[in-house]
Amino acid sequence: MEIPFNITQLMVMTVICGISAQVIAAYLKVPAIVFLLLFGILAGPDCLGVLHPNLLGSGLEVMVSLCVALILFEGGLNLELRDLGKLSGSIRNLVTVGTLITLIGGGMAAHWLGEFPWPIAFLYASLVVVTGPTVIGPLLKQVSVDKKVAALLEAEGVLIDPVGAILAVLVLNIILNGNADLLVLFRDLIVRLFVGALVGVAGGWLLGFILKRSQFLSEDLKNLVVLAGLWGFFGLAEEIRSESGLMATVVSGIVLRAAAVPEERLLRRFKGQLTVLAISMLFVLLAADLSLASVVALGWGSLFTVLALMWVVRPINVWLCTWNSGLNWRQKLFVCWVAPRGIVSASIASLFAILLTQRGINGGDSIKALVFLTIIMTVFVQGLTAGRMAQLLGITSKSATGAAIVGSNPLSRLIARLFQERGESVAIIDTNPEACAQAEREGLRVFLSSALDHSVLEEAGLDSMGTFLAMTNNGEVNLVLAQRAAEEFAPPRVLAIFPKDPQANTPVNQSKINQAFVSDLSLKDWNEYLIDGEVKLGETELKTEGLQFQIAHLQALVKAGELAPLLVERQGYLQVVSATQIWQAGDRIIYLLYDPTPKLLKRLSGASQSRLTLEKHQVVEEVPIPSPVLEEVLESAKIVPEDEILQPPVSR
Repeated sequence: MEIPFNITQLMVMTVICGISAQVIAAYLKVPAIVFLLLFGILAGPDCLGVLHPNLLGSGLEVMVSLCVALILFEGGLNLELRDLGKLSGSIRNLVTVGTLITLIGGGMAAHWLGEFPWPIAFLYASLVVVTGPTVIGPLLKQVSVDKKVAALLEAEGVLIDPVGAILAVLVLNIILNGNADLLVLFRDLIVRLFVGALVGVAGGWLLGFILKRSQFLSEDLKNLVVLAGLWGFFGLAEEIRSESGLMATVVSGIVLRAAAVPEERLLRRFKGQLTVLAISMLFVLLAADLSLASVVALGWGSLFTVLALMWVVRPINVWLCTWNSGLNWRQKLFVCWVAPRGIVSASIASLFAILLTQRGINGGDSIKALVFLTIIMTVFVQGLTAGRMAQLLGITSKSATGAAIVGSNPLSRLIARLFQERGESVAIIDTNPEACAQAEREGLRVFLSSALDHSVLEEAGLDSMGTFLAMTNNGEVNLVLAQRAAEEFAPPRVLAIFPKDPQANTPVNQSKINQAFVSDLSLKDWNEYLIDGEVKLGETELKTEGLQFQIAHLQALVKAGELAPLLVERQGYLQVVSATQIWQAGDRIIYLLYDPTPKLLKRLSGASQSRLTLEKHQVVEEVPIPSPVLEEVLESAKIVPEDEILQPPVSR
C-alpha cells in the first residue's frame, strides 16, 4: 500500500499547490503560471522534496495527453469567430510562415549561441514554436488589451499548438530514424493535420447535434457528455494517425462554438473550471520534475539563445506575418513582446527527454532544461511586464471608445448625442418603433430589436466599443441585459440603471456591472424634465485647489435632486459616470441641472425649447467655501461647512 499511498499524497499536494498558486496570483493580479512554476520548483525534489512526479511513471504521460486535449478544446470553444474573420490572414501567416520562421531562427540561435548540435537545436526550436493558450488566456484577462490584439494572440496560441506538437514529433522522428527527407516531413505534417481536422469537424458537429436534440439530459450531464466526447475524438484521431489528436480537439471546440448550442455559457464555464484545474496540476508536476542543476549547467549561451528567440526571432516573425493586417505599429509591437510558452512545450519536452535518453542520444535533459528556461524567462519577463507595456503603448481596452445604449428615451438620446459629437461610434437599441424613429430623426444610429439578440449587438459593434449602457425603464431587465453583454462581449465598461439593492431580486456580478449615474436616479423624472425643457446642460472641471469642497458641493446638489452627473472626461476619454465614481482633480464633468425657468419662459414666449448646449452654471461653479485659507481654518476647528442646497424638485 506504500506506493499507492505515496501517489495519493502526490496528487493531493499537487492540487493544493496548484490551486494555492492560482489564488495568490488572482490576489496579486499576475499571471498564474508565475506561481505555478515557483511552487512546482520549490516543492520538487531539488528543494523541499514534497513532490516526486517520477512516482507516476508512464501515468504522467497519460495525464499530460488528456489534460492538454482538454485545454486545447476549451481554447477552441472560446475562440470568437467574428474576430478571427477580421484577422484571418495574419493568423494564417503566424500558424504557417511564422512557424517556419521560428523553427529556422530558433534552431540557428540554439546552434550558434547555445552550441547545440544542429539536430538537437532544431528539435528545441520545434518545441518552442508554440505560444501557449494556457498562459495567453489568463494573461489577456488581466491585462485587457485591445480586442484585435487579444483575438490575434488567443487564436495564434490555440491554433499553433497542434501544428507545433506534430512538427516536434516529426523532427524527433528524423533524429531517431535518420530520415531527413523534407518532402516526407511535409507530407506527414499535412496528413496528421487533415486527419485531426476531419475528426474534429465530425466530432464537433455530432456534439452540437446531441446537445440540441437531447432535451432529456440535465445541464450537468450534458457537460460530462461533452467531456467524454472530446476525449473520445482525441483517442479516435490518435488511433487513426498518431499526433493528430490535438488538432481534433481544437477543431471540435471551434465547430461546437459555431453550432450555437443551448446554454453555451454554462458549458464554457464548466470547461473553463476543468482547464484551470488541469493547468494547475500539470505545471506544478512538470516544474517539480525539472532538475535545477541541468538548468544551471546550460550556461550563458542558452540564456542568449532565449533572448534571441524573444527579441530577434519573434519580432521578425510578427512583422512579416502581419505586414498587411491593418494593425498599427503599437499593436504589432505588443504582439512581438507577448509570446510566452506554456504547457504544450513543457509536456512534450519532458516526454522527448525520456525518449532520447532511452535511445542513448545525448541532449535529452539539456533540451528539457532549455525549454523550461524559455518558459520561465518568457513568462516572467513578458508576463509580468505585459500590463505596463500595454499602458505605455496605449492599447488597453480601457481606451476603447464608443457606446451601445439600450433604451431610446430623452436622456439616453442626449448621452448618445454627446458621444457622437466627440466623434465616437454610438448605437441605440430599442423595441419601441416610435422611440427608435425619434432617435433616427435626431441623427442617431438605431436598431429596432431586442438587446438580447446576440447578432444585433454584433451588428451594433459592441465587440469594439468601450461602453455598454442599459437604461430602459425596467431595472431588472437592465441587469439581465448588462449581464449578458458582460459575459458575451466583455466591453471595458458595463453600466445599467437598477435599484439600490439588486441582490434582493436579481443576482449580479458587481465586479463587471456598475450602477449608472447615481444610486437613486429617477429615470422617469429626468426624462420628463428633458421633455418639458426644465433642465440645463452643463460642464464643470474639478480643480486641485478646494477639491474636497467642490466634490462635497456637487454631492449635495445630487442628493437634493438638482443635479445628475452624466459623463466624465478623464485623460482625454469620455466615460459614463457610475454611482461609485471616485472624482479626481482635472475631471471634466458633464451634467444635467434641474431648472424650471426655461419651461416658464417657453410658456410666456410660445417659442420652442432650443437644443441643449454645454455651459457653465453659477449654481455649480460657486462653491460655498472655496478659499484655501478657510479650508485650513475648518480643518483646525473641525467645522463642517453648510452647503447651499437648492429646494428639491417635486417628484412626479
